[in-house]
Amino acid sequence: MASALMDGLISRKLTKPSFINCSDISQEALQNSSLKGYTTYESNIKLVRQTKDAIILSVKPHIIPTICQEINLYIDNNMPIISIAAGISLSQLESYLPKKKLIRVMPNTPCQVNQAASCYSLGTNTEENDKSLVEYIFSTVGLILQVPETNLDAITGLSGSGPAYVYEFIQALSDGGVRCGLPRDVSIKLAAQTVKGAADMVLQSDDHPSVLRDNVTSPGGTTSCGLDKLEEGKFKSVIVSAVKEACKRSMQLNGKSREEIRKEKNF
Repeated sequence: MASALMDGLISRKLTKPSFINCSDISQEALQNSSLKGYTTYESNIKLVRQTKDAIILSVKPHIIPTICQEINLYIDNNMPIISIAAGISLSQLESYLPKKKLIRVMPNTPCQVNQAASCYSLGTNTEENDKSLVEYIFSTVGLILQVPETNLDAITGLSGSGPAYVYEFIQALSDGGVRCGLPRDVSIKLAAQTVKGAADMVLQSDDHPSVLRDNVTSPGGTTSCGLDKLEEGKFKSVIVSAVKEACKRSMQLNGKSREEIRKEKNF
């Protein structure tokens, strides 16, 4: 994610590589970043001391407490800190980094091809210019929307886990094509492009997805027969259940009890 964000800023010519500071415990990652022209540090403290605009915490959730404890004393209270660590709430971050300007972002893996669906929530000490900054950064790799933090578990279940559901759907579409006689490579490309094209239709049209679906569906035609099979297999219901289960798991990882989950989301 960090590499994709850095590369996104550079590809859009919004900054120079040397203006981006990064640190990593991996020497290979540092070498790769250095080859791209980014300024690298082996010390998180040195990086923080040299950073002027914002800090992005792009590490696994279980490392967040250690990183925050390490850099807390060296961060100016006016420095925006953006966390993309899944499951680490703003209240947790505020306990690790008190009085700091904190922003929590939930991106997804299509960030790597500049097609992310990201959402963010602001901490209590942030200001309007911090909102502009996070939108400036994450818009370089796709869509970025502001939401209440209470929505982030649902967003994890939808757009965070969603790419996996789409990959599964593309695999199923291509399997169907192969069984109907298409070569595997042709079938995968057609399936992927079909999903991409349909998604662009939704994003670029004012019509509801159901209207776009009906536009493809002639009474008694091929699409109608295919949709009947999806309905027979409870396709829509299964997808809804998948999002709900992923959302519930995200809430569990956030430390919420079963009773809190049932009360908050009617699971």
